Amino acid sequence: MPLDRRRLIGSGLVALAAGSAKAEPSSRREPPTSRPAGVLELAMGADAPSTPTGLAIARGGRMFVMMPRFTGAEPVTLGEVLPDGSVKPYPDARTNKPDPKDPQATLFHVPNGVFDRNDAFWILDSGLPEGKGKPVPGAAKLLEIDITQDRIRRVIPLDAGVVADSSLNDLRVDVRDGRALAYITDQGQGGQGAILAVDLASGRVTRRLADHPSTATQEGVVKFVELRPVMEQKGDAPAKHPKGGANGIAISPDGSRLYYAPLMSRRLYAVETAALLDPAITDAALAAKVQDLGEKGMTGGLTTDSQDRVYLSLQEHNAIGRRLPDGTVEVLAADDRLVWADTFWITPDRWLYISSAQVNRRPEFNRGQDLQQRPYAILRMRIDADPVL
Repeated sequence: MPLDRRRLIGSGLVALAAGSAKAEPSSRREPPTSRPAGVLELAMGADAPSTPTGLAIARGGRMFVMMPRFTGAEPVTLGEVLPDGSVKPYPDARTNKPDPKDPQATLFHVPNGVFDRNDAFWILDSGLPEGKGKPVPGAAKLLEIDITQDRIRRVIPLDAGVVADSSLNDLRVDVRDGRALAYITDQGQGGQGAILAVDLASGRVTRRLADHPSTATQEGVVKFVELRPVMEQKGDAPAKHPKGGANGIAISPDGSRLYYAPLMSRRLYAVETAALLDPAITDAALAAKVQDLGEKGMTGGLTTDSQDRVYLSLQEHNAIGRRLPDGTVEVLAADDRLVWADTFWITPDRWLYISSAQVNRRPEFNRGQDLQQRPYAILRMRIDADPVL
């Protein structure tokens, strides 16, 4: 069945389409589709207790999801997906119970986590009390977890890099050749974002590109998911456009370049990591080094492969795209199950995984009605390159 017909079925318009087809003269033929996209397969249905925006997979195959506390009522913010699809609190239920009196030992609002090349599990906790508001003192942090023992090995506070309206979102870790660095996007709560650079050895945190256009909401854009504009809708108040600064992030294979994009923007940006990390380079000088790489669609998460191709979660099209080094953007696969494509993960055996977070179905975008459907799909496809390690 052609892709456009599948989407008609998924959107409930197949009856209308069939009726129209009957009314057409028999001599008319259905117009051909555009070049077909590739196919995704269902890797797992994660029966997560709340919206799973983050995804990370260990070398041995253990799968983890991150569930930000959008309201503060969510019972778990970091979980492990078991073979039957159920999700258990990770590393345990106690750690998942936020405690302002013990902010570095408990988890508040975890949007993402990654494994480094040594299979150490790095968790980003934005420290938000209820998905918004001022981060709890001491709660914004990076945690290194040893999954062989299921215990927290180290905690790196991020207080020096956050501000009152911070909303830390995504993470990349670069541990190799004597360097140990982390890069974090702050999408902000009012649309003004930033990038945090963290020296994992010393714990030094630097906030960069704050209030720069490349880390801020692009005003006037509208994101469409499942044929509807994504708008914040509360009670009888007028619907308003959501805001979202620096969100998706990825790193080049050699670690020299950082790719990033605001949540509410159609542009992709890049900056050299050496400049980002150099304290001698002023904010103004760093801003001049930011590269606008052009249109990439409306995306959430990003990742790269060993050929320096940037993968794009094309949320408006239920699809996966890829930007080549020459700037060409291609669509790799599309699937109606990929609702709010979010976090990528590439395994050593060249499987590309992508989470379906269903954020657009959350109550805040549907006048209080929760339209999310469990389990949440985690899809995958084979690719022709290795992960960036």
